Amino acid sequence: MKFSKNEDRVKAAALASQRNEITEHFIYLKLSEREKELANSEVLKRIAADELKHYEMWRGYTGSDVAPSTLKIRFYTALSSVLGLTFCIKLMERGENNAQQAYGAFPDQDRVNIGSITADEERHEHELIALIDEDMLKYVSSIVLGLNDAIVELIGALSGFSLALQNNRLVLTAGLVTGIAGSLSMATSQYLSVKSEAGDKHPAKAAVYTGIAFMLAAVILVFPYLLFRNVFTCLGLAIFAAIFVLFAFAYYLSVTKNVPFIKRFTEMAVISLGVAVVTFGFTALVSSLLNIQL
Repeated sequence: MKFSKNEDRVKAAALASQRNEITEHFIYLKLSEREKELANSEVLKRIAADELKHYEMWRGYTGSDVAPSTLKIRFYTALSSVLGLTFCIKLMERGENNAQQAYGAFPDQDRVNIGSITADEERHEHELIALIDEDMLKYVSSIVLGLNDAIVELIGALSGFSLALQNNRLVLTAGLVTGIAGSLSMATSQYLSVKSEAGDKHPAKAAVYTGIAFMLAAVILVFPYLLFRNVFTCLGLAIFAAIFVLFAFAYYLSVTKNVPFIKRFTEMAVISLGVAVVTFGFTALVSSLLNIQL
């Protein structure tokens, strides 16, 4: 490749793109090996082959070989195990969109070949959108139900318990009991709700996802009461933990479902933390009216 006035900048961009393509080639290969559905695995292998073709194209420009990013390969492989294949490939997809914007740095005479790479990436996007049918994504509404109810119920309960009991061990015990009872109640309700609907969701799976989401959120929220003595310090940390859980899940939804992140996070946070404020105030009011010394 002959570089013009911006030779250093263009060559650096070409090498970065080349490294990105060979890295994604190995990521898609590893994901294809882990995918149990044969059709999904074949699509991933085909995309991996396209990424290798793009790498060869960039190598023709730069005249150099580059090594893949081992750290990035491990990161996305591990991420797919924890948060699912859909989240992983859509997060990669966002990186590809940024890479396509960087292609504008190349001279005009190179844009015909770059256009073919861009066309492949857009085709990948459409294939990937229709690629995966994961339980975690299919039952995301059950997970949302469990998380939201746990945060609303537990933050409200912990606020009341902290003000009324002012003993971290008592609040921890009461919080755990509330969490266990709530998770079982929510799982049962979700089972009956899904069973009464004429959908394609399995009632037992929906119940499990709801119950686990509720219990996981409950454990995270009551955990500070195991570490610290001051109940109001624990309550503050529990609220911070609730915000973190809402932030993380809102981001997950924004990636997998293409929903606005800020809007979803704000909505969930205002509702959940609003209940905590109301409960805290109500407990203080009742204590004052009944002349209970706290």
